[in-house]
Amino acid sequence: MKRTVIVMLKEPHPGRVKTRLGRDIGMVPAAWWFRHQSRALLRRLEDPRWSVVLAVSPDAEGLASRVWPHHLPRTPQGAGSLGDRMRRMLRRFKDGDICIVGADIPGIGRDHIFRAFRALGRADAVVGPAPDGGYWLIGLKAARAVPPGLFCGVRWSTEHALCDTAATLGDLRLAHVDELRDVDGLDDLRMTTQHVRAT
Repeated sequence: MKRTVIVMLKEPHPGRVKTRLGRDIGMVPAAWWFRHQSRALLRRLEDPRWSVVLAVSPDAEGLASRVWPHHLPRTPQGAGSLGDRMRRMLRRFKDGDICIVGADIPGIGRDHIFRAFRALGRADAVVGPAPDGGYWLIGLKAARAVPPGLFCGVRWSTEHALCDTAATLGDLRLAHVDELRDVDGLDDLRMTTQHVRAT
């Protein structure tokens, strides 16, 4: 069975990426953090059990970027909301099981990805929840079509994002895997740094 991990990436320009974190620590340090965090994440995620594909934004700049590893395939995210862009990825790579992750979750490792794909053996969809009510991963089984209303009406960047998304899955059986923290602001950055030092 083909397995694909899509990593959603923005070009790390100050003021255009991790702006909430930037308001806490400055836009240049926030962009620097995102760039190095993303590159470290990509190194960790490469595994012979699945393919890693970079979903880049902005489209033309991301496809030509020298920031990301050249050997990993890239695909443009396209226009629209986060839901529009993720739905587009799920439809574009529907020839196998697929998981989408963000690049701002320092805790993601190969074991987390493996457990998400394993969950698709017994479920139609999988999410990795975040403690703020959002999620760091969503995946679909290849055998199931993408629900037409997937992600419609989701209140992104709120504590309702996961519940709203689950409500758009229709009759798909949903599995939950590990809870991981994404980095939106300085408090998140401190907590994830402390966690990494403790493990």
